[in-house]
Amino acid sequence: MALEIGMQAPDFEAKIQDGSTVKLSDYKGKKVVLYFYPKDNTPGCTTQACNLRDNYDALMDAGYVVFGISTDSEKSHQKFIEKHELPFPLIADEDKKVHELYNTWREKKNYGRTYMGTVRTTFVIDEEGKIAEIIDKIKTKEHSNQILK
Repeated sequence: MALEIGMQAPDFEAKIQDGSTVKLSDYKGKKVVLYFYPKDNTPGCTTQACNLRDNYDALMDAGYVVFGISTDSEKSHQKFIEKHELPFPLIADEDKKVHELYNTWREKKNYGRTYMGTVRTTFVIDEEGKIAEIIDKIKTKEHSNQILK
């Protein structure tokens, strides 16, 4: 089922890079940016993460908590965070359960090849846990502006 603005964001519990668990419902009362990206240390994903890093203070000043999420492992996330000095946690969704809840694990086509993969999408969730915005045309170099607009 496709998610839409105004719907309750699906709750989930998942591990972040240090092995601890996060639960979306624990952030009720806060605005959450949940950005799904394909892979650590790839050009577009690195550009997007670094743009969010470089504008993290503005995102925090606007009241956002930021989580990146991909199907990479906790160890991969830890290396990505260290290499690029990312100030926000990354969720390791190796079993794709959160991707499936948010319908971001879908069939993709590239150079005539069809495969399953992460569709780069950002969900902005309001203080009541509802989806306030869905950004699916991500501009990796200016993603924070898309969120803060």
